Amino acid sequence: VSVVESGGGLVEPGVSLTLSCKCSGVPFDEYHASWHRQTPGKERELVAFITGDGNNARIVDSVKGRFTISRDNVRDLVSLEMNRLKPEGTAVYYCKIQGISSKKEFGGQGTQVTVST
Repeated sequence: VSVVESGGGLVEPGVSLTLSCKCSGVPFDEYHASWHRQTPGKERELVAFITGDGNNARIVDSVKGRFTISRDNVRDLVSLEMNRLKPEGTAVYYCKIQGISSKKEFGGQGTQVTVST
């Protein structure tokens, strides 16, 4: 099983960035997917969640209206579109998948997002 995040980088406040997570080795549509983020000294926090069929998604209040999660079950990708980024959005962003029936979880190594002038 492979879960690989990409798309991070250094951006200025106010711009947009889209993260991607490519999954392989599992029947992707049988897994819910989520994005999490972590900064040094803080616990990892959930940012967004999407069901295996893509019909239901949830965004945490702190980024609601600016972040969007989506998935492509043909290409086995889950994306996080981040708009109007703020400095507090600086973190390592992680993708995680969880089996709908099996409850097995797999995650990636993360991608760094830095929002700074």
